[in-house]
Amino acid sequence: MTTPPPPAPGRIGWVDLTVDDAPRIRDFYTAVTGWTAQGLSMGDYDDYLMTAPDGTPQAGVCHARGSNAGLPTQWLVYITVPDLDERLQQVETLGGKILRAPKPAGPMGRFAVIEDPAGAVCALFEPANDS
Repeated sequence: MTTPPPPAPGRIGWVDLTVDDAPRIRDFYTAVTGWTAQGLSMGDYDDYLMTAPDGTPQAGVCHARGSNAGLPTQWLVYITVPDLDERLQQVETLGGKILRAPKPAGPMGRFAVIEDPAGAVCALFEPANDS
């Protein structure tokens, strides 16, 4: 499977669900939505890439371990931004919080988890610069 180009800035590019019992929730969504689960190695355990019946990746179901420990149990959207560091400065200037400092997302780029002034949580994602 080839990696599609990242979405344009300002677009939602991905969604993950972080839970204590990822296999149970993986099975729930395979039954309810018709998605198929593919294991994604996190070292000593697997998170899950959920794909539509046509094979198109749709979401991730993740264990609440490692870098995901302490994240709220909710669907977490990843919004694409052109400059993560600049946007994180804006988050704090405008009254938001940085819940998770920037972390690599493999070769795809990097992300940080934020909370807006109303308490809603999302992630900001900066694609890797291919140049």
